[in-house]
Amino acid sequence: METDPGHLSDRHFRSVADLVQHHAGIQLPPAKRTMVEGRLRKRMRALDLPTLEAYGRHLFEAGHLADEFPHLVDCVTTNKTDFFREPAHFDLLRTTIVPRLAARGDRPLLKVWSAAASTGAEAYTLAMVLQDMAADRFRYAILGTDISSEVLDRARTAIYPEEMLEAVPPDLRRRYVMVARDPARREGRIVPELRARVRFQRLNLMDESYPIDRDVDLVFCRNVLIYFDKPTQKAVVARLAAHLRPGGYLIVGHSESMAGVGVAGLDQMSSTVFSKLRDSGR
Repeated sequence: METDPGHLSDRHFRSVADLVQHHAGIQLPPAKRTMVEGRLRKRMRALDLPTLEAYGRHLFEAGHLADEFPHLVDCVTTNKTDFFREPAHFDLLRTTIVPRLAARGDRPLLKVWSAAASTGAEAYTLAMVLQDMAADRFRYAILGTDISSEVLDRARTAIYPEEMLEAVPPDLRRRYVMVARDPARREGRIVPELRARVRFQRLNLMDESYPIDRDVDLVFCRNVLIYFDKPTQKAVVARLAAHLRPGGYLIVGHSESMAGVGVAGLDQMSSTVFSKLRDSGR
């Protein structure tokens, strides 16, 4: 007998939750079941399946798991992102972190990694801040990564709705955002000069190793660790730290408690800012 058309069976919900936690590190407790089912209904309709339970069978019993898993992750991950989100971090970049990194003078290129890039707002915010400071003092390159291929495709287009771009300070918006010629579209696109400094690639923070340079100056990993349990947080932070050069910085979100997530070789400068010790062998 078919279950309610709008719901997964308990068995299939547990299977989805276990799968997502194991492969993506994201916890989906029973309290999030309604949210998960709401998001999976869109995927169910895209596959022309009649019920969520039919989607569960498609996923776990019909041999489609490998092909469907990326779409499943896209559905259940939260992709909230804004320009200049948590602005104190960008003030700190201007006043302290970037001047310190640039003053080292041992290489002209600053390497920056936005490790949970979503649709790219954080990466392009970093580009605006660095472009504004760089002049002839240094060059920079920004990498944005995310587990969701769908949001990375949107990040590469660099097109955003007007209401999202309102968070960009007016002087930066004038310089770094091209407004659509048709006002009815109510959107803007990041200028080519900045898009050329930012590249995006898919990466799962749960992977045992990352195909990323190990001499990154600055890593932003904000508002993603909150979805992981403490052992996963510690493992992810350790892997991120391994890709920082000595003296580099890791910045996490203000909503994320790092209590109990101490990593050897990282000095905690504030609740959200860490620096890699220069004598660290990691």
